[in-house]
Amino acid sequence: MKLSIILVLSFVAMISTVPDTPVLKYLVREPGIKSAHPPMLILLHGYGSNEQDLFSFANSLPAKYLIISARAPITLEADSYAWYQLEYAADKPVSNIEQEAKSRQLIIQFIGQLQEKYAVDASEIYLCGFSQGAIMSYSIALTRPDLVKGIAAMSGRLLEEVKPQIAAPEKLKKLQIFISHGTYDNTLPFQYSKSADSYLQSRGIRPVFKQYPAGHEINAQMLHDLVNWLK
Repeated sequence: MKLSIILVLSFVAMISTVPDTPVLKYLVREPGIKSAHPPMLILLHGYGSNEQDLFSFANSLPAKYLIISARAPITLEADSYAWYQLEYAADKPVSNIEQEAKSRQLIIQFIGQLQEKYAVDASEIYLCGFSQGAIMSYSIALTRPDLVKGIAAMSGRLLEEVKPQIAAPEKLKKLQIFISHGTYDNTLPFQYSKSADSYLQSRGIRPVFKQYPAGHEINAQMLHDLVNWLK
């Protein structure tokens, strides 16, 4: 009887230590440089895209990183997902802020699950987002700077609705931010990144800010500069 009880208790203990199934679907590229606790880079795609998009250049990113490319939780149509939905009023997109907040919490939970699953270095976690993924990266890093060391915000913007939730300046000091944006972007105009940069400067953050004669895209030069920043 005692042996049976011990086996049951051991089984229960084993179950309790198994990480929860991650709340987001994702693709993974293992580090090319093996370490017990690798740094982690999470890729967040844009509106209407999916986890395959940014993962297409995962092998161009520094080998030391565990690369995770996450799929947004809201299905728009087949192979098309979003972190939050957009509605259009007076020809301008209006963000569903409740969905943004829910997706932000999902990503925060996702980060914790990945830390446990892959034993990553908790002090070396980065986000890289394009378009709506960049918006989510700003929201997470600025409201929870304890979770990430830095972000790359590519062709994105900082939501006005998030600003009241941003952490105190002293908590943001160590946050590293890379901003890139095409000056001919007609989807999310270049001015959004200029405004984000100015706001971050006012909060004591000194982003690396790159601009390009390009549209709403990630071109070869943008990728080159991203890789150099990650190194």
